[in-house]
Amino acid sequence: MVKMGTVWDRTAEFISDNLGAVLPIALVAFFVPASIGGNFQAVMPGAGPSLALVLRLVQLLFAVLSLWGSLAIVAMALDLATEHGSGRIALRRLPAALLVWVVVLVAALALALPIPFILAGSGVDMVALANGEMPAISGPVASTIALYGLALFGVLLWLAARLAVVNPVIVREKGLLSAFGQSWALTRGATWRILGVILLYAIVSWVAQLAAKTVFGSIFALVAGGTVDGLSLGGVLTSIVAAAVQAGFMVVGAAFTAKLYLALARQASLRNAATPA
Repeated sequence: MVKMGTVWDRTAEFISDNLGAVLPIALVAFFVPASIGGNFQAVMPGAGPSLALVLRLVQLLFAVLSLWGSLAIVAMALDLATEHGSGRIALRRLPAALLVWVVVLVAALALALPIPFILAGSGVDMVALANGEMPAISGPVASTIALYGLALFGVLLWLAARLAVVNPVIVREKGLLSAFGQSWALTRGATWRILGVILLYAIVSWVAQLAAKTVFGSIFALVAGGTVDGLSLGGVLTSIVAAAVQAGFMVVGAAFTAKLYLALARQASLRNAATPA
């Protein structure tokens, strides 16, 4: 049985032993995009259509860059390459990873489609809703959406556990859509333990980022006031601190999935060896 505590220990050991190699990737792929993108929300309300489009495109590029960084750290954690070699491996596997995660995104959106259909069928003004206005929703409709949303959250969480090692499969086994089946097979029997880790990781990272934004945001707001086009010095400094916290958790997440993949693959090999021909 794969023990999550052992996987965490191997993750921590990898990060401590390779901190010098991991840090440049984390800075370029995680910290810089998060520190810059963290200010987009303040700029968006006053942005014109052209600027808003540019900001959306930059956000998309940042997401691709972060995916590349995750693949690079996964390659290092799988002992496939050093710092520079891992970047090249990540670049080669980036198109496959993009395709896989686009499929995941489309599937998630498809699962969420009943919600707007329920709203539209109940007479809710969807144009007003798209413009950020909150229309009146009847009690039964709200209850139906809440129940469906809760069920959808559970399904997505379970799928996240079953697809937890998709990136390592893409990097090590050079899989494409077959990465779904391989991750599904490897996580069989460990889903609930992986689910617990995902929940713990999400809660701890959310609390840490919330604390960084709240504490440092309050301090920076007092020290550096004033805004220009929706931006403030305090907001920029806060986004930098929050980006540092986020980058740290993204490094841990990528390294953990790689070590989890190795443990699951080793367990699968032992299981297959023990199965009589």
